[in-house]
Amino acid sequence: MSQATTDHAPLTVVLVHGAFADSSSWNGVIERLQAAGIQVTAAPNPLRGISHDSAYVASFIKQVPGPVLAVGHSYGGAVISNAATGLGNVVGLVFVAAFAPDEGERLADVTAGSRDSVLSTAQVALQYPTPDGAGTATEFAIDPAKLHDVFAADLSAQQAAVLAATQRPVSELAFSEPSGPPAWKSLPSWTVLASADKAAGTDVVRSMAERAGATITEVEGSHVIMVSQPGAVADVILTAAAAVARPAAATAG
Repeated sequence: MSQATTDHAPLTVVLVHGAFADSSSWNGVIERLQAAGIQVTAAPNPLRGISHDSAYVASFIKQVPGPVLAVGHSYGGAVISNAATGLGNVVGLVFVAAFAPDEGERLADVTAGSRDSVLSTAQVALQYPTPDGAGTATEFAIDPAKLHDVFAADLSAQQAAVLAATQRPVSELAFSEPSGPPAWKSLPSWTVLASADKAAGTDVVRSMAERAGATITEVEGSHVIMVSQPGAVADVILTAAAAVARPAAATAG
């Protein structure tokens, strides 16, 4: 990619989904960003662990021409925190009911200390084959009978049942691997805080957002706030996009 191409390309919003989900969880947000004229793409998150997923998303972002506003939901926040470190084209971060871990933190330890998160009580352990074929490793899904209450309480029972049926299990490594140096230490950040987040935990998300110096917007809703309140989430992303675009516009002028 040439520097000239990077300099003149428009801002792209890169959306990174979290655990137990896929990129379709961003559909309502994408529709609103596109209607506002924002270039947007959703990166597949492999859900195989912090180091693996961050390397994949970093590679994805590197191939986007122009500046990038990286947006992560839930575990996707930990992924963008790691993936954006050292990437010259990432100009800001938006955390949507998302983790923003510091270097060395493990998400399992963080959520264990939460008063609001009850995710551990709803997880089901599964097995998948290791890449070398030598054995199996552990991944987690959410018990379909508990997903509505824990993950998506402000959606209808029917919507939650669809999420339960289409959920993607996440490797245990997503919770046990230590996080690397976080990009939020050097980039401006925004956080959408879900008021009734029983998965990541409203208290955990708030604490991490405050530590990161993020601009916090609290929205009434569950962990899947981008599904239940896509307009509110899109508004925060648009605010962040406008803020990170100003320096470039001033320089050009």
